[in-house]
Amino acid sequence: MSSDILNSIHGSVKNLHEAGIADSVTMREFDELCLEPAKALSKSAIKKLRLREKVSQPVFAMYLNVSPSAVKKWETGEKNPSGAALRLLRVVEKYGVAALI
Repeated sequence: MSSDILNSIHGSVKNLHEAGIADSVTMREFDELCLEPAKALSKSAIKKLRLREKVSQPVFAMYLNVSPSAVKKWETGEKNPSGAALRLLRVVEKYGVAALI
């Protein structure tokens, strides 16, 4: 299902919830359905992102609340970011590190 359709349905269900017609469980289910999982980033994409933000690996790590060695391992491909770190990288990709302050 396309994200435009899901967004439209989500808006309708949100309006129903605000009107007291849809319960909180239904609203949570639609919220979950409309959240897209964070897509993986390649090692080169992570490095390009950091360089775009003009920060060193240790400073980038501080923004993301991870260790400098984690950033280094991501950029060398030794490990891949996941979970909250991956989501934060996607936020930085879209809005810049200033969004994390």
